Amino acid sequence: MMLTDCLKAFLCGGILCAVGQLLIDRTKLTPARILTGYVVAGVLLGAVGLYEPIADWGGAGASVPLTGFGYQIARGVREAVTADGLLGILSGGLTGTAAGIAAAVFFGALAALLFRPREKA
Repeated sequence: MMLTDCLKAFLCGGILCAVGQLLIDRTKLTPARILTGYVVAGVLLGAVGLYEPIADWGGAGASVPLTGFGYQIARGVREAVTADGLLGILSGGLTGTAAGIAAAVFFGALAALLFRPREKA
């Protein structure tokens, strides 16, 4: 069962990465726009309920990429609106993604403390 889960995650994440690479290679979109597009796609697919089956099937392969971050934003807003009403629109996205944001800040600060930046040659 664990091997199957790993293969599903690898396949799902690999497809998302391959699509991103195709967008870089075949379009004039900048990587920043592609990354932003991935987050927005995750929000939109999560809002209409299409990303949840992908996340259930792909596991970490669907939840770790930026589309998964967008999905968590949409999911957090949906849950907060259910619990708190319209005020949940403002707080739900941050609540749903707090762990990921905290981890990014922590590991970014840790990397800044452990490594010295240098100019490229």
